[in-house]
Amino acid sequence: MSAVVTGSYRPPLPARAMAGLLDAYKRAFTAEATAGLLSRPKPVRRTGFDMRLRIDARVVEAEDVVSLTLRSPTGAELPTWIPGAHIDVFLPSGRQRQYSLTGDPASRVQYRIAVRRIADGDGGSRELHELREGDLLRIRGPRNAFTFVTAPAYLFVAGGIGITPILPMVTECAHRGLPWRLIYLGRSRASMPFLGELERCRGGHLEVRPDDEFGVPHLDALMTEAPRGAAVYVCGPPPLMESARRVLSATDPTASVHTERFSPLPVQDGHPFRITLRRMGATVEVGADESALSAIRRVLPGTAFSCRQGFCGTCKTRVLDGEIDHRDRLLTESERDSTMLTCVSRALGDELVLDL
Repeated sequence: MSAVVTGSYRPPLPARAMAGLLDAYKRAFTAEATAGLLSRPKPVRRTGFDMRLRIDARVVEAEDVVSLTLRSPTGAELPTWIPGAHIDVFLPSGRQRQYSLTGDPASRVQYRIAVRRIADGDGGSRELHELREGDLLRIRGPRNAFTFVTAPAYLFVAGGIGITPILPMVTECAHRGLPWRLIYLGRSRASMPFLGELERCRGGHLEVRPDDEFGVPHLDALMTEAPRGAAVYVCGPPPLMESARRVLSATDPTASVHTERFSPLPVQDGHPFRITLRRMGATVEVGADESALSAIRRVLPGTAFSCRQGFCGTCKTRVLDGEIDHRDRLLTESERDSTMLTCVSRALGDELVLDL
């Protein structure tokens, strides 16, 4: 039961004083200048520090790839981050996307992201490529779903734009004198960003293997040279990551394998079910190999989404009826009875009724 306050009631003086202190505390510790003090690296979470940052530099890094360096318009320090972190970027159109931080974690005054333009994508990358120096972007974060762990040695495998979260890890290994090896794959050298920066990293071994020089890579041969017990980080197209996991599970069960992907996970063990959109008064069938989000967007094309991997929370939807097969990495136990992330979660039975 909730209380209703009416009339001209005023809380007692001690309560008003405490409320004033709490308001002052929140103002002080969510300001840009102090936000970084509280932004220690944490597991994935939906909320973070919301900021409006200015594009300080726009650099063409490779074919169809630009980097954007972001700074506070006031010159304030930014929240700290560790290699593997990403930020949510809110585009002028309203789209929300995640991009890995690929700059120097030691810098407290700027973030850098890199974006490959996807001509036949959904428009997010094209929109970012149209931005110019001086434009403002709203961002949230940093967050980390690709944690850089402590290990005796490291093997990195990056495919194309998958180099973005890997570059700060290689840089960190070079700074700390840790043994590392990077296998960098791509169509051609002209399409592979940050080659110059990687070549300046010391203490490890860099292998640049563009397809037009070496042919299609055979990971079986490349991965067998990983040191026993190494931490292996793989980022790139889904076939690359699936191959790396398969090879390593057969050749070195002691290796810890960490992957990050830029595309939706394929549906595993799915079965068809039906979704009723209560407010819209419509029903849509969900195929065994498609997500609930994809099916919903056939009738509600404006439905918000972002990561499509179950960690950002953009597609969180209230469930009015039906049992949920939760496959996300975000919701708390208290949320799981009544909400779902439609990008990955499904129905345990034949039907779900959603508040859409």
